[in-house]
Amino acid sequence: MILKSLSLLNYKNFDSKTFTFNEKINCIVGNNGIGKTNVLDAIYHLSFGKSYFNPIATQNIKHDEDFFVVNGDYIKDEKPEKVIVSLKRGQKKVIKRNSKAYEKFSEHIGFLPLVIISPADRDLIIEGSTTRRKFIDSVISQSDTSYLNYLINYNKILAQRNALLKYFALNHTYNKDTLDVYNSQLTDFGTQIFEKRDAFLKTFIPIFKSRYEAISNGNETVDLNYQSDLFENDLNTLLNKVINKDRALQYTSVGIHKDDLNFNISEHPIKKFGSQGQQKSFLIALKLAQFDFIKAQSGVNPILLLDDIFDKLDEQRVAQIIKLVDDENFGQLFISDTHAERTENAVKQVHQSYEIFKL
Repeated sequence: MILKSLSLLNYKNFDSKTFTFNEKINCIVGNNGIGKTNVLDAIYHLSFGKSYFNPIATQNIKHDEDFFVVNGDYIKDEKPEKVIVSLKRGQKKVIKRNSKAYEKFSEHIGFLPLVIISPADRDLIIEGSTTRRKFIDSVISQSDTSYLNYLINYNKILAQRNALLKYFALNHTYNKDTLDVYNSQLTDFGTQIFEKRDAFLKTFIPIFKSRYEAISNGNETVDLNYQSDLFENDLNTLLNKVINKDRALQYTSVGIHKDDLNFNISEHPIKKFGSQGQQKSFLIALKLAQFDFIKAQSGVNPILLLDDIFDKLDEQRVAQIIKLVDDENFGQLFISDTHAERTENAVKQVHQSYEIFKL
């Protein structure tokens, strides 16, 4: 799969800009604040229908404008594909594929597989469990549409159950039968999600360890550990067990929405015991493993976005990354960096065609 060209209209700091890309390596270089990351984010937008960096959709519209349009022309399975994401203030976002709008955005997820590696990924280490769950969900959803539907339904019922618990507290009432209906539905969807997450991680963790070993030259041992209430018991039993607690809290305190992924180095949390370089290598290995997994599931080379990849990595680790992408197993690559010369020296080591775009 190849992104042939990208057109931006009123997107972030761009009023109007068009890029024609190389089929292999594309380097977006320039000073900080010039919009390098915004170009990568526009490409991300085309795959996921949203920004990687800014969840508030209207903030991706250029200041003092009423709308944005991001237009991508692709070649996938030797066929041309056009994807457009547009948003007008006060209206719903629209995603079109070959001029036809999607009824549900979820139908688009996975069509244009993509992996991004960015300094913002550090949130996976320093933020709470929500960020790590989103990572797991993002990887699985790109190759499993049923998983995304289970997740949407689970979250809908969870919100309804939480609203019911608040209603009970506010009105000093309680109806076990109504609650049991929600418990049953949460259990159905939650069990499916748990089983898919567990199966995914059993496949994913060995790939991740292998990627980290390649980046670090095997100098450190790392691990991922999946935490879930459902290892303890089935969800329905757990929900009944904590009902008094949930009524007091007025929200659901157990379930797959509490799952987490522990990041460890040498059997200790990487958040506390990993150096900046080790943490960055850990995150790169995580994302390259995501690339491997999606490719194996979809049979398509995902687009790979490397945002500010050379920041905080020593030369040896950068060399390891370059070696990894100097490989026919990778498809199209986009790199952003502040130093044009450094980037060009790095990509020259790779025996692939490249283009440098100076902003």
